[in-house]
Amino acid sequence: MSELAADADLAVRLVTEAAALAARMRAGSDLDVRSKTSVSDVVTAADHAAEALVVEALRAERPDDGLLGEEGTDETGSSGRRWVIDPVDGTYNFASGSDYWCSAVALVDGDELLLGAVAHARDGVLVGGPGTPTTWNGREVGPMADDEIRLVGAATYLHPGNVGDAHVRDPFLRAAALPATLRMHGSGSMDLVGVVTGRLGAWFQHSTPAWDWLPGAALVRGAGGVAEQVAVDGLTWSVAGGRRSVTALRGALEAAP
Repeated sequence: MSELAADADLAVRLVTEAAALAARMRAGSDLDVRSKTSVSDVVTAADHAAEALVVEALRAERPDDGLLGEEGTDETGSSGRRWVIDPVDGTYNFASGSDYWCSAVALVDGDELLLGAVAHARDGVLVGGPGTPTTWNGREVGPMADDEIRLVGAATYLHPGNVGDAHVRDPFLRAAALPATLRMHGSGSMDLVGVVTGRLGAWFQHSTPAWDWLPGAALVRGAGGVAEQVAVDGLTWSVAGGRRSVTALRGALEAAP
């Protein structure tokens, strides 16, 4: 087995165990929900416990690799590789009783994205990357459709606090006017899984943290899609989907007013 294949197997195990732990905690204990930066940006005991589970396993099995987790883990490592961890992506949904959440990890080597894995309590696990065809519960997905943006649904997110910020709102509105319809569910990794599985046609969002972007971006690339970032007026926008949809969304985001 190649090193990357072994890493993919490990990633599947980690996200599966993290999602199962979070689900058990939600079903059977006080989640101790606390706000971070806003009333909708929350953290629970399950986030911390699931991140600790993943971190402990990686320290034991990949001791030379760096670690970066949403809930505070930040270790450099000596190999040049780093695991990016989102123990519960969509925590507001998770804490509210919605099933639109997941556990996710990504592996990078320097600036190179190697692979990502996402586990959802109902749908199972996806894993893949630029050099590893994306699979869903062990079966290869893709190639992704490459439809025009006017024919597909797109997922996105705009925080209410940014509605009044022209440098956020104006590019968002230009891009949001293009798809057949919009969806705003509040989990970047779940949205990108939707792009990979054909439930959505595209995705775009600004200022996306690495743990919300890299796992799903790897899956999209492993399924033959496009996942890239573009700087617009001081912000970094992440865009994913088929090539034609991504090209159209990029053009709208970058268009001068």
